[in-house]
Amino acid sequence: MLGSGALFDGSTVVGAILVLALVGATGLALGALQFRGIGLGISGVLFAGLAFGHFGATLEPRLLEFVREAGLILFVYSIGMQVGPGFLASLRRHGLPLSLLAAAVVVLGGLTAAAVHYFGGVETPVVAGLLSGATTNTPSLAAAQQALKEAAPGLDPAQAALPGLGYAVAYPFGVLGIILVMLGVRFAFRVDLRREREAFERLLQAEVKQPTRANLEVTNPNLVGLSLDKVPLLGQSEIVVSRVYTEGRLLVPRPDTRLAMGDVLLAVGAKEQIDALRIVVGRESALDLRALPSPITTKRLIVTRPGATGHTLAVLDFSRRFGVQITRVSRAEVEMAAAPGFELQYGDTVLAVGEPDDIRKVAAELGDSPRSLNYPHLVPMLLGITLGVVVGTWPLQLPGVPAPVRMGLAGGPLLVALALSRLGRVGPLVWYMPISANFMLREIGIVLFLGAVGLKAGSHFVETLMRGQGLSWMAYGALITAIPLLVVAIVGRVALRLDYLTLSGLLAGSMTDPPALSFANTLAGSDGPSLAYATVYPFTMILRVVTAQLLVLLLLR
Repeated sequence: MLGSGALFDGSTVVGAILVLALVGATGLALGALQFRGIGLGISGVLFAGLAFGHFGATLEPRLLEFVREAGLILFVYSIGMQVGPGFLASLRRHGLPLSLLAAAVVVLGGLTAAAVHYFGGVETPVVAGLLSGATTNTPSLAAAQQALKEAAPGLDPAQAALPGLGYAVAYPFGVLGIILVMLGVRFAFRVDLRREREAFERLLQAEVKQPTRANLEVTNPNLVGLSLDKVPLLGQSEIVVSRVYTEGRLLVPRPDTRLAMGDVLLAVGAKEQIDALRIVVGRESALDLRALPSPITTKRLIVTRPGATGHTLAVLDFSRRFGVQITRVSRAEVEMAAAPGFELQYGDTVLAVGEPDDIRKVAAELGDSPRSLNYPHLVPMLLGITLGVVVGTWPLQLPGVPAPVRMGLAGGPLLVALALSRLGRVGPLVWYMPISANFMLREIGIVLFLGAVGLKAGSHFVETLMRGQGLSWMAYGALITAIPLLVVAIVGRVALRLDYLTLSGLLAGSMTDPPALSFANTLAGSDGPSLAYATVYPFTMILRVVTAQLLVLLLLR
């Protein structure tokens, strides 16, 4: 049997597993503790790793590196798979202004870190760690460490551990600093949260075109005898006609269904388009077609058959083939009108209108297997990670940069996951990850990464902090956190007149800081900040990885 000492020996497999499990469990418990709604969150694992490392618990160096890199890959790949489907849509919605402001936070942080190096005399490895910790961005720490390893291969172990130390010293104020900036902006601009929340909700309702329905009676003589696909506006809009009442019968229309005077159409689409169609067709009818007795029914079907993904509704043509209309599509809890050009993805939920036998035929084509959503597609996931590692290690030569830049094991898997989740399907491979699986991989990945970082830096952390330079590092980290946030917050509020909810989400997203987002949502009493956070998060994450590498390469010149 193994003795108690051997159990905690990180050079053995059993000891390594035990140490990592204890660090993760202790850190998550520490992060769950809150004071007035503020807690360490997932960063508690880092501090638990520091404590264990300080008291001598560690892993064999190569094993420690493997755990750190493997955890990082799982974390960033899961992040990319989650935000990828909405990435382009979020860029189109608020894209340029918010992305530029987020980029300004990143660039100002890099410039402040460079100033700390040149005017404060802080070593490059420490500055790289301070930048990552002050911006609470763990992938950038890994990118900086990788760039440091490649640019200075002869670096001794003590120097190689400095980025982790700088990160750990700067991280606490990185978490707290953004919250203080949010509170400071609220106080300085005398923000009325209730008014800001109401204004934001009005703006959101104006931007998001939720599908609506209307029963329209044909009173326009020019439409008599005309097939449905020739009616003005129907071919050029996202309106779907799900039912037609004609000659005392209710039926599901096909494109060649011809209209008669007095027919009633049940149209589904954006309100502005429905209003325009009303003018063309005639007038609103008092008859509600949904309330009429009929064999026609509705059913929600889930797209789980790979052969149905990647095709538009026009190509699938269920209305002509089966007499079934798809009127709405739900994706990521957002309901949209089912336009002919809408491309289905794995996991979409469609609302089908038709007779039961016909709907069953459509269900067979779409898959409609809820159980399939509960199982992760492991082959595509592993191939995606493989491609991400290849992309991350591919050298890119940028003008003015002395060494090739690589996206690294933080940026490569993230970029690939964004692209693959957007594609949805390539041949027989479905790039879909269930939410539960995504959360599990992400949490395991970040726990492994932060635990390994903490264990590596723990043996020197207290000594560094107690020395005079440790306190100065903390002060420099606070400057790297506060200066970019304050500048961008003032510009966003004064020059661009951003509402407080959007501004809070922007600040949290520009720091890729989930605890700050949680605080912003709680403070605002709304999930409004999440929209801005999701808009800038992918772009900011990539930019931070590149900035960390460039900072190391340029300062080592």
